[in-house]
Amino acid sequence: MKMSRRGFMVVGAGTALTLTGCGQEAKPAQAGELLRSKAKLPAPFQAELPIPPTKKPLRSDAKADYYQVVQRKASIEILPGLKTEIMGYDGLLPGPTFDVRSGRTTIIEQVNQLDVATVVHLHGGHTPAPSDGWPLDLIMPENGGHGGHHMMGDGDTTMGKRTYTYPNTQRAATLWYHDHTMDYTAPQVYRGLFGLHIIRDDEEDNLPLPKGDREIPLVIADRAFDADGSLLYPALPTGPGVEPKYMEGVIADVTLVNGAPWPVHEVDAVRYRLRILNASNARRYELAFDRPPATFVQIGSDGGLLDKPIDHASLVIAPAERFDVIVDFTQYQPGDEVTLINKLDGNANVMRFRIARKAVDDTRIPDKLSSYAVTPRPSGAVRREWRFRRGNAGDHRGWTINGKAFDPKVMQAQVPLDQYEIWTFVTDVHHPVHVHLAPFQVLSRGGSSKLSAYDHGWKDTVDIRPAEVVEVLVRFSAHKGKYLIHCHNLEHEDMAMMAGFETV
Repeated sequence: MKMSRRGFMVVGAGTALTLTGCGQEAKPAQAGELLRSKAKLPAPFQAELPIPPTKKPLRSDAKADYYQVVQRKASIEILPGLKTEIMGYDGLLPGPTFDVRSGRTTIIEQVNQLDVATVVHLHGGHTPAPSDGWPLDLIMPENGGHGGHHMMGDGDTTMGKRTYTYPNTQRAATLWYHDHTMDYTAPQVYRGLFGLHIIRDDEEDNLPLPKGDREIPLVIADRAFDADGSLLYPALPTGPGVEPKYMEGVIADVTLVNGAPWPVHEVDAVRYRLRILNASNARRYELAFDRPPATFVQIGSDGGLLDKPIDHASLVIAPAERFDVIVDFTQYQPGDEVTLINKLDGNANVMRFRIARKAVDDTRIPDKLSSYAVTPRPSGAVRREWRFRRGNAGDHRGWTINGKAFDPKVMQAQVPLDQYEIWTFVTDVHHPVHVHLAPFQVLSRGGSSKLSAYDHGWKDTVDIRPAEVVEVLVRFSAHKGKYLIHCHNLEHEDMAMMAGFETV
C-alpha cells in the first residue's frame, strides 16, 4: 500500500514552548536552543534510578526468538505529583530492553496503537533493508488515526502492525531502537519512542567484567514540561518541523536518566559497568564525576568492544552515541556520594551514585579486550564526500547533505557490497553523523590522523564539530537495498538532513 507523504496523523500541536522557569542553560558547545519547563521541577536526587525491564520472547525456536511490542500512549509520573502522557513501546519510558545473542535472530511484531504513523529503526543494527526503518516504511495506526497531516512518498506502508527481522549477525554491542518516521522523528522520539537493544557474544562473556546488577544501562535524555506535567515540544501548528527559533535543535532543562529526573542509584564499593546512551534530540554532554578518584575506563564504543581499554577523565557524548565504560567505586566509603555532571552545561547535575556498603569484587579490566583488530587504511579505496550544511532558512527543510534536502526517491550513492570506502564528512555547525547498516572507524579528524579521545573503536555515529572534516573507513556487507546517512540532531534530521544510498 502506498501513501502520500503527508498521509498520516502527526503528533498534536498542543505543546507550546516557554521561556520561563528554571533549569539548565544552553551553552555555546550545544547545537540547539533552550526550551524551559513551566512545571515546578523537583530537587535533584529524589527519584530512584529505574532499570528498564528486559523484554521476554513470546516463543522461541532453534534459530529465533519472537516478540510483540505494542506502541501505545501511557500516563506516567515523571515529575512528582504530575502525570505525563508519553508514546512508548509497551507504554514504557524508555521502552523495554532487548537482551539478545549474536547470530540468533530476533523477530519483533510492532503493533501501532497510537494515533500517528511510526517507523522503527534498530540503530547500529546490521539489518536487511526491509527491516531497517526506511522513513516511509510506515506502520499506520491500528485504529486508523483521527485525520491530520499527510505524507507523500513510495514507502512500504502497513496497517496496524509490521514485523521486523534482526539477524544480530554482529559483535556484542549496545544498540538502541527508536522511531524514524520521515519529518516527525524528533517529536516522536521526544515523546518516548526509544529503547535499548543489547547484543552479547562469547568473546565478551568470557571477560571478567562486572555483570548482573553491576551492569547498569544509563539512557540520558533531556525534556521540558508544561505546568500540568505534559511534555513541551515547539512543533509547528501545521505540518512538520519546529518553530524557527529551534531550527538548530531542541535543548531542554530537565535531564532524565532511564526516564527519571536527576535520579540517584545506590551502589556497592566495587566496579560497575555502565552502558551509556545519549538519547537526547540535540543536547551534547561532557560527563564527569564531581569528586575524585572516579573516572571512566572505556571498554566499548557504538559497535562493540575496543581492542584495549582507554581511560577518560570525562566523556563527550553526542546524540545517539554510546559509551561502554567501567567505573571503580572501590576507593569510596559507605555513605559517600558521587555526582555525575555535564561539564558542557556549567557542571549541571545528571545523576548521583550513593555508596551503600563494602563488597567483594572479583572483576578486572583486561589489557586486551577484543581480537577484532583495527583495519588499516586501504590504498586505492573509493572516496565519497558528504557535506552537511544549512539550507533554506525558515523552511522546514532547512538542512541539507551535499546541497540537497532529503528526497526518498533519490539515492545519492550506489555502494558495492564488500568494498572498503573512505567517506569524508564536512560540517558547518555541530552534526552527529550516523550511517545505517555498517559500523565505521574514524581515520582522521581535521586533517590529522591523531584522533579525538572518543573516536576509537567501531562506531556508527561520530560527533563532528563546527567547520570540521572527518574521514571514516566503512564497508557494507550481506544486505542490498536502500539505507540512510543523516545527522542525528533530530531537528536537523526532520528538516531534511538525510541522504539515501543504495547498497548493490
